Amino acid sequence: MSKEMQELQKQWHSMVQSIHSNSNVVAFMNSRVGQYLDDHPFVALSLLMFTAVSAIPVAFFLIFVVTTAVMACIGVIVMEGVVIAIGGIALLCVLCGLGALSLGVSGVLSVCYVVLSTLVNYWYASSTGKSKKKSCSCSLLDFLSLLLHRSCTSCTALRDTQNCLWSL
Repeated sequence: MSKEMQELQKQWHSMVQSIHSNSNVVAFMNSRVGQYLDDHPFVALSLLMFTAVSAIPVAFFLIFVVTTAVMACIGVIVMEGVVIAIGGIALLCVLCGLGALSLGVSGVLSVCYVVLSTLVNYWYASSTGKSKKKSCSCSLLDFLSLLLHRSCTSCTALRDTQNCLWSL
């Protein structure tokens, strides 16, 4: 036998000795299953071969299970992201609509406030009979046309209309 083969045989023998001296292997070999496999080497070899050969399909199955579980989680996360994105877009549309509605209502209420306060001031001034600094022939129709950016019908110039309205 060559020197290399003797070296390889010594390494193999030391490895087998370390396996046989392992406390878990000793406990297994002292059990009933270990005794049975020690008495029936063909069954032990068949069991070892079945375990070694079935490890690959079992590993593939476990990889498949883990992959599908991860993909399901990612799918849920993606689906949640899509739902949140759609909800965010819907919320943005609702908020834009509410903003436009609030601008419209604010505009209408501002115009109503100006019209009503002018009417109240006009009626109060006409009922008390107080004289104004400057007499003018502006009417409520002139005021409304000024609000709508139309030309004044009974005043000669826009400046006269503004002065007339501010004196009310």
